Amino acid sequence: MRPQNQIITYASPNVAAMLRKEAKLVNTQKVLFFLVIAAVLIFAYTQSELNFFVLLQRGDNMVEYIGSYFPPDFSDLNYYFSETLVTISMGIWGTLMAAIAAVPLSILASNNICPIWVVQPTRRLLDAMRAINEIVFALIFVVAVGLGPFAGVLALFIHTAGILGKLFSEAVESIESGPVEGIRATGASQIQEVIYGVIPQVMPLWTSFILYRFESNVRSASVLGIVGAGGIGVSLYQSFGSFEYQKACTILIILIVTTGVIDLLSAKVREWLV
Repeated sequence: MRPQNQIITYASPNVAAMLRKEAKLVNTQKVLFFLVIAAVLIFAYTQSELNFFVLLQRGDNMVEYIGSYFPPDFSDLNYYFSETLVTISMGIWGTLMAAIAAVPLSILASNNICPIWVVQPTRRLLDAMRAINEIVFALIFVVAVGLGPFAGVLALFIHTAGILGKLFSEAVESIESGPVEGIRATGASQIQEVIYGVIPQVMPLWTSFILYRFESNVRSASVLGIVGAGGIGVSLYQSFGSFEYQKACTILIILIVTTGVIDLLSAKVREWLV
């Protein structure tokens, strides 16, 4: 049997190129990589205690439990609507404050804009802001400012600023360098380079990130009420705690409809701005 190199030598140029390409698809490094991935998946499977057979066996219990949510109880519908408006307002201000803070943080975290001794500390700060869940921040701010939506807004602000700062910096690092170099050639300062060379390139992507996080923050704000941070989450938590599942069903329906409406409006705003 001829070695692969000899086969490629005797083959036509097109066939030889195809064989070389296929030879690169499988190598020792890639095999080791897939083995490591398989080992990680198996380890995660055992640690997660996945057992889909139990889920199937106890499906009847789940159906019976879900059945207790119906029919929905609309007796407090007006109150739920007013609390939903509070939740949306929390999402609006949490996202707005986070977007404003994320702009300078993302610039400081971008390798193509700032030196490494500025980038790395800023990225670690963003990591810490993202790593801690909104509920933990809400608990901290409830102690600081008391019960109510203000604590929820602050929690959403800190966590979302960490996420948007990371996403914004990745967008900044992927820009074309030509416009920035052209502005630099005119003798502009570094701040002017950012304002006129960087931000116009990333603004469409930044807008998409902000709109998506607003939708996510409304969902997150609906949960922050569990720790007393205001919004519809307070009523949802109380309904679950008192086993009033039909009222909980009404709240969940309102949240689903609200999320759908926000998604439609966000799509229209994205088309208009981008």
